[in-house]
Amino acid sequence: MTTQPTPAANLRRPPIIEAAPFGDSALMLSIDDDAAEVRRAGARRLRDVLLEVRPYGVLNLVAGAESLLVEFDCLAVNHGQLAQTVRLAVAGLGLQESGPAPGAKDFVIPMVVNEEFAPDLPEVAEELGLSPEATLEVFTSSVLTINLLAAAMAPMMAGVKFPGQVRRCAEPRTDVAPGSVMVAGTSAIIQPFPGPSGWKVIGRTPLTVCDIHEDPATSYRPGDRVMFKLIPESGWEELEGQFLRPAPHESAANQEGGTRGSEA
Repeated sequence: MTTQPTPAANLRRPPIIEAAPFGDSALMLSIDDDAAEVRRAGARRLRDVLLEVRPYGVLNLVAGAESLLVEFDCLAVNHGQLAQTVRLAVAGLGLQESGPAPGAKDFVIPMVVNEEFAPDLPEVAEELGLSPEATLEVFTSSVLTINLLAAAMAPMMAGVKFPGQVRRCAEPRTDVAPGSVMVAGTSAIIQPFPGPSGWKVIGRTPLTVCDIHEDPATSYRPGDRVMFKLIPESGWEELEGQFLRPAPHESAANQEGGTRGSEA
C-alpha cells in the first residue's frame, strides 16, 4: 500500500494556473511548473475540480496530457470571467488529489509477454538498467491513471514507476497490432486498432479495448485507474476478443492500497 503523496499534493506553493484563450469559446488551462508530472497531476485535478463545481456556461472539458481545454458558451460567460471562476474554485478546493470521485473505475488488464508480443522489452530494460523481468515487475506493480483518450480512443496512461524515461522508437512502426501495450517516458498506451506508432511495445493484451459495436465503444474514461497483470500464453485463447470491462470487485486501487480515482 502506498502512502506517498501524489505529485499534485507536493505542490510547494500556490499553483499558478495558466488560462490561455483558445478561440472565442474555450480556455486552455495548465499548471505553471517545471516538473512534467506535477503539470500532469495538476491537469487531472483541474478537471476533477471543474466537474465538481460545474461553472456556469461550461459546456465541455477535453483532457490533455498536461492541460485541460474548457469549452464554454460565449454568450453566457467570457474568457476572463471563467478564468477567475476557475482560480476561485481551485483556491477553495485545492489541487491536492483527495480520493476517488463517484463513478471512477478500476481495470486489471491481462497481458502476454513473449518474443512476438514484446519486441522492444529487451531495449526498454537496457535503457532502464534493469533486467526484462524487473522491468515487467515495475510495470505490473504500477497503478496508472488514464489521462486522456488519444487517437482511436487509445487510453493514454501516466504513472509507470520506471526509474527513468523510456525513449520512443528511433523509427516508428507503420503497423502495430491491436492490443499492443506500449511505453514511452513513464507513460503507457494500448493500441486499439492496427496502425502506426513510435511507442515501444512490451506486451499485448488479448482483450478488445475499443469496439464500435459496444455503446459506448470504450469502457474507460480519463481518471480511471489501470493495472496490468501478466498471464501465460496458454490464457490468450480464452480471453481473446473479449471486451475490456472494469474489474468487478478487485480494484486496482485496492491492489496497491491507494485511494485516488476520479470521475470523467
